[in-house]
Amino acid sequence: MFEFLFKYPLSVYRKGEFLFASGLSVWLLFIAAAAAAGGIWWYLQRSHARLSQAKQWILWGLQSAMAALALLMLWQPGLAVRSLKSEQNVVSVLLDLSRSMALAEGDQSRLQQAVAALDDGVIEGLRERFSVRFYGFSGDVSRLESLEVLPDPGNATHIGEAVAGVLRESAAAPLGAVVVISDGSDNSGSFSREVMAAIRNSRVPIHTVGVGRTVIPGDIELSNIDLAARALPKSRVTARATIEHGGDGGETRLTVRDGTTILASKDISLRRGEQVQAEWIDFPAGEPGIRDLRFSLDPLPNEEITGNNYLRRVLDVPRGRKKVLYVEGEPRWEYKFIRRAMTKDESVNLVSLLRTSTNKYYRQGVETADQLEEGFPETAEELFTYDGLIIGSFEAAFFTPEQQRMIRDFVGKRGGTLLMLGGRAGLADGGWGASQVEETLPVQLAVSGSKTFSREKAKVSLTVEGRDSLITRLAADPAENTKLWDELPELADYQTFGELKPAAVTLLNVSRGGEQSPLLVRQNYGRGKTMILATGGTWRWKMSLPHEDERHHTFWRQLLRAMSADSPGAVTISSDRSLYADDPRMQLRAEVRTKEYDPANNAIVTATVTADDGTASAVEMHPSTEEQGIYLAEVTATKAGAYRIEAQAFLGEDSLGAAALHVRREDGVAEDFHPVQNRDLLTRLAEQTGGQYWTVDDLSGLPEQIRFSDAGITAREILDLWDMPFLFLMLLALKGCEWMLRRQWGVI
Repeated sequence: MFEFLFKYPLSVYRKGEFLFASGLSVWLLFIAAAAAAGGIWWYLQRSHARLSQAKQWILWGLQSAMAALALLMLWQPGLAVRSLKSEQNVVSVLLDLSRSMALAEGDQSRLQQAVAALDDGVIEGLRERFSVRFYGFSGDVSRLESLEVLPDPGNATHIGEAVAGVLRESAAAPLGAVVVISDGSDNSGSFSREVMAAIRNSRVPIHTVGVGRTVIPGDIELSNIDLAARALPKSRVTARATIEHGGDGGETRLTVRDGTTILASKDISLRRGEQVQAEWIDFPAGEPGIRDLRFSLDPLPNEEITGNNYLRRVLDVPRGRKKVLYVEGEPRWEYKFIRRAMTKDESVNLVSLLRTSTNKYYRQGVETADQLEEGFPETAEELFTYDGLIIGSFEAAFFTPEQQRMIRDFVGKRGGTLLMLGGRAGLADGGWGASQVEETLPVQLAVSGSKTFSREKAKVSLTVEGRDSLITRLAADPAENTKLWDELPELADYQTFGELKPAAVTLLNVSRGGEQSPLLVRQNYGRGKTMILATGGTWRWKMSLPHEDERHHTFWRQLLRAMSADSPGAVTISSDRSLYADDPRMQLRAEVRTKEYDPANNAIVTATVTADDGTASAVEMHPSTEEQGIYLAEVTATKAGAYRIEAQAFLGEDSLGAAALHVRREDGVAEDFHPVQNRDLLTRLAEQTGGQYWTVDDLSGLPEQIRFSDAGITAREILDLWDMPFLFLMLLALKGCEWMLRRQWGVI
């Protein structure tokens, strides 16, 4: 509509410079318009004196506007623009040849629609003015002789790399514009800001043509699975599934399989009006080993695309046990029942240090005779061998300033988890509010004042966050889980504290007399996290329930597993993705620290990549220029399957440690995901480069639009504006309005 009224597209006006082609002065135009307005007023005063003053002003305004428009057209307004010289510039046409373009929509595939639209006068119009080059792209970009014979569909869509590649190839040619015909489903994972910046800096307008539906009714997609890379043996694992759908409602089922074994399943109601929803599902990690997991959604009735209903993930369940140190300042029932709960747990070794009298300790769970022989660790290296630390009813003054600093660094630098328990000498009553550890805690503790530990009965309840946490998951079903918590006996003691810090999350509350206060609180701090369980009386759950009831044991096992499962070693290895779909490039990142967990900047780090068939290759990782202790590498995984990546680090001849990671590589699956047209990406690519987004049904103006480009070989051109339809329509509208008023007022 804009182009119909104003003769040229809006982009031409943005690029052009307004002028008057008649050569007459602009001031003369204003003088002529003012003279015409004065003459019109004199005429109205003489010939329409019987009209009221207001009606005379209205007629004067309409006639003056008509006179001004007529004078404006006589001055011959125009636009000075740069336009491509005919037959001296190149236009590159990039056609998406990925497998998603073969999807049928009606009687034609997306690719057939694109070719038909180009053949409908667009290519002919381009060839009248420019030299046209054709390219096809999917994973790679290649030159095409014509659009009549096209190669087989590819398994990936790399729009950014394809455009950047054509711009590089045409750097020496007078490239006037690039036309990209695609559904926009870029699944390369590499269309970054840097790639967009490189395209934008070329100053060549990119015109994009969108193909395909923006919504596919009745389609569901399992777009992402958030899952930890590793889990403790026999623990429970939670995964967050992101499901995309049309928002029309429906029912499906989410299933988790390890090979042919079903680990878990969950019925899901697709909520109306929501196109993206998240669902949580938990399942057993099982015995040590590698879990090759398949998450899948049951298809909806008449669903066209089912290849996007499943995702693969690899879960590493390593051998060995995590170590948690529990220091308790006084013999109490809580200590006994915590140890009893962890007796048969094969994934966590609970090492405890119980103070029985001054400078005397009772050790349990130690692996050697000299372990903790002198009491609490006196060096960071000794403390940092543990993955978690529990401090019970123990006054802060017992720990030296150096030991308090070590505890703080255990969380912030080492990446361990600190759990503080309530008690007579715990939390604020133990002076921890004035300690170096206080800044790591998720709550504000009083430095001095009244006692906060109370020996009164109180009821425990789940919070909203607690319902979603594995720590407090006593049953897989949310309703059953809430019921099991509500049935627990009351505690006989609890401890209060000040305000929660901004990052704190409450999982359990305790209530007495209608008033609630947090009981189990956690927060992240540095590389680790801290928790507070403000009671010393959970043992009453076990004592007050039948002996076969495992809720107390389940809670403590899950709590200690959560404390230690994510504790990093001195060497860690990670990748930018857990699933590489149709992309063999793996970006690896290793974090290397010394035994004191300081960044190791001069280490020799090697990554060994082993495929399913046993073939292995090693690559040296190079230090990052931006972060200390970080080493980076890129490896290529050519075959599909699961890969084991092991990083080893040495500082001189001393080994700093090793870490392993498992990822999956798959071919022929990326094109099944996000099958709708990604109009946002195509529009953004066009707008940021000075081009325009087009649909396949409206391409007739593309050749004319490309002509007005600042790239290539250009010349200055004056475009006439005096004959715009808008000006003539305005004249007709003004004259028609005047005539209707005159008729109504009887002065025709």
